[in-house]
Amino acid sequence: MAVMATHVITGAGSGIGGAVARRLHARGDDLVLHARDAGRAKELAAEFPGARTLVGDLADPDRLSWAFSHQSLPDRVDSLLHIAGVVDLGPVGELTPKSWRHQLNVNLVAPAELTRHFLPQLRASRGHVLFVNSGAGLNAHADWSAYAASKHGLKALADSLRHEEHANGVRVTSVYPGRTASPMQAKVHQQEGKEYDPEKWIDPESVATTIVMALDLPRDAEVNDLTVRPGR
Repeated sequence: MAVMATHVITGAGSGIGGAVARRLHARGDDLVLHARDAGRAKELAAEFPGARTLVGDLADPDRLSWAFSHQSLPDRVDSLLHIAGVVDLGPVGELTPKSWRHQLNVNLVAPAELTRHFLPQLRASRGHVLFVNSGAGLNAHADWSAYAASKHGLKALADSLRHEEHANGVRVTSVYPGRTASPMQAKVHQQEGKEYDPEKWIDPESVATTIVMALDLPRDAEVNDLTVRPGR
């Protein structure tokens, strides 16, 4: 009997994370879903019967270790999927340190801290760390400085981790989606003062397909960087 894969997922509440969680849950894999608070954890547990939850605020990475010490962490982790993210647009001349810190903490420092926590399990399983980055992790445009900086940093984190853990059999993938129809995209359009039409952008299910493909790739290969652009 095959051992079910165990996936730790951030951002499973909506968008790309929700699509990935539904795919893996439907095929019977074991899910550990990160939530920022107990209320959100309860909602995720109801949406994904049988899934475990892990509570901790990504906006406060200094306290994640303390939060996890009061919860039972999974003994086995086959993949760690960093999909949660926040965006707050604005020109450099107006962005405050608070805005910079919030985006850097959620989008970069917290993923590094989560990875540190689960590396022993990932090494034991010869597992996979996957970062959902962004087109902004490759190119920075006006008003996107803080978000793009956090995502450029996430690319550096992934690249360094890949070199460090290759000998341990841990695969590392960065996925760079273009604009995807999600609550985050609706917020971006609101900040840009533009009308939001989800039909113009990538369906989260399409990005989920690329993520599951990277996870399911045979062991003789590894997807390092995958850019997904709107096809219409």
